[in-house]
Amino acid sequence: MRILRILCGLGCAALFGPPGAWAEPIALSLAGGTGVYSADPGTFTAGSGNVIDLGTVMLDGGSSTLIAVDGLAARQDYSVSFTVDAAEGSNFTTLTAELLDPLSDGFDAADGAQPGYVPAGYSTSNNTDGLSFAWNSGLERSAAFANGGSASLHVDEDTDAHDLLAFHGFATDSSADVTFGVRDNLGSRGFLLRLSTDGQSGTLASNPEPASLLLLATGLVGLARVIRRAEIA
Repeated sequence: MRILRILCGLGCAALFGPPGAWAEPIALSLAGGTGVYSADPGTFTAGSGNVIDLGTVMLDGGSSTLIAVDGLAARQDYSVSFTVDAAEGSNFTTLTAELLDPLSDGFDAADGAQPGYVPAGYSTSNNTDGLSFAWNSGLERSAAFANGGSASLHVDEDTDAHDLLAFHGFATDSSADVTFGVRDNLGSRGFLLRLSTDGQSGTLASNPEPASLLLLATGLVGLARVIRRAEIA
C-alpha cells in the first residue's frame, strides 16, 4: 500500500507539475539557406534559464539561412541570441527573422499562399499554430550594433500571414548582437527559424568578371604605349 501511494504521488507530480518538466533536450542545427551564409552548429547551445545561443551567423546581402529548432518545452518562453556579421563588402539594411512551422502539426488552415522561400514540409506561422516570438513575454527584442546604436524594429505577429521581426538600420559590413524570444505552445515540435537580409551581395566586388579584367588590362597596355611614345618624342 505504501508503494502504491508513492507511485500515485509521482504520477500526480508529473501531471500537475510545471509545463515542460519532462521536455526532451533541445536540438539545434543548420538546415540550409540561400546565397552566402555561414554558422557553426558546434557553437549552438541551449543552456539553463531557457536561453538559446546561436553563436555567430554570417550573412551576405540578399541571403538567408535556416536554423532547425526542436524540443522546446510547451508554453515556455525562450530567449534567443546571436551575433550577425555581414559578409565583407555586402550592403544590406534589414535583418529579418521569421518562424516556419511544420505542416505535420495540422494548424495550417489559416495559411495563405506561401512565399517561394518556404521549404517543403513547412509553412509560414499563423495565429493558431502556437508558434510565436513570445510577444507577451516581456523578453528583450533588440539588435545592438558593434559600432554603437541599435536597429529599429518592425513586428508582424497580428496577422495570419507570418510571424516576423525586421531589424532596420544595418550598413555595409555591419555587425550586431541580436536578441529576441520564441515560444512553442505545443512543445517538442520541430520548426525553422529563418534569418534573411535584403540588399546586395559583397562577393561581386571582390571577384571581378573576366570581361572587367580584360578591359582593365587593355587600358593599362594603352597607357603604357602613350607613355613610351612621349618618352621617344
